[in-house]
Amino acid sequence: MDLDPPSPPLVATPAVTPTFTTPVATPPRAIPWLLIAIAFAIGLAVMALAAHYYVRWSSAAQPVAATGPAAPGATAPNAVTPAPAPPGTTIDALSARENELGGRLAVLESRTVAVDEDARAAAGNAGRAEALLIAFSTRRMLDRGQPLGYLEDQLRTRFGARQPAAVGAILQAARTPVTLEDLRAGLDGVAPLLATGAANDGWLASFRREMGSLIVIRHAGTPSMLPNDRLARAHRALDAGQVEAALAEVAHMPGAASADAWIKAARSYVGARQALDLLETAAVQGQASRP
Repeated sequence: MDLDPPSPPLVATPAVTPTFTTPVATPPRAIPWLLIAIAFAIGLAVMALAAHYYVRWSSAAQPVAATGPAAPGATAPNAVTPAPAPPGTTIDALSARENELGGRLAVLESRTVAVDEDARAAAGNAGRAEALLIAFSTRRMLDRGQPLGYLEDQLRTRFGARQPAAVGAILQAARTPVTLEDLRAGLDGVAPLLATGAANDGWLASFRREMGSLIVIRHAGTPSMLPNDRLARAHRALDAGQVEAALAEVAHMPGAASADAWIKAARSYVGARQALDLLETAAVQGQASRP
């Protein structure tokens, strides 16, 4: 009887845990852009040098034209044909252009002269206007019997060099101002003495004058020489602002010596206005000095 061989004894083998390793991906290789740019720049430089030397080689390889005289009707192969002159560069065209520019310059010069004359005329008119304004202001202050103030310096500056006498008369009158109202009131105060002259001649001379004036013979159309008529005309002249006419009537009256103060005041008034007339005329004629 066959017996099976005995089975080998079972040995316990320890369990082995399998280990799995994850493969690491290799990063893609970076493109060398810097190297590509450098290579491109080097290529451009090489092309530029090649073109430069090619142009020089081509110029040196061209044959030089002969310097001898060319045959009649023949054209040198390398002769340079001059470019046609641009229009307007001929002698006639240049001369015409010069004449045109000269005419324009003459017009500009005439305009410049006209503008300069206008500017001078405007400056002269402004000076005349300023001088007239000063004269008018002075007349207004004298008519009101007010002091001149700053106008004294203006009168000396504008008119003192050419009209010193007129300026002096105005300044003297301004120190003792006299108005029309003052002259009217003064004439009313001396009217009785002017008409009779009793204070100077005495009563006998006044009586004879009164008796002699009872009968007066004069030409028709001539003003009456009677004292009362003269006095009436003097009043009317003052009312009209004609101080010079009133002064003439008073000066020929019998009692003129009694109105000496009034006569001096009237003469000062008339002299100041005559001086103002001279200054206004000088201002209009441009004879006033500029400051």
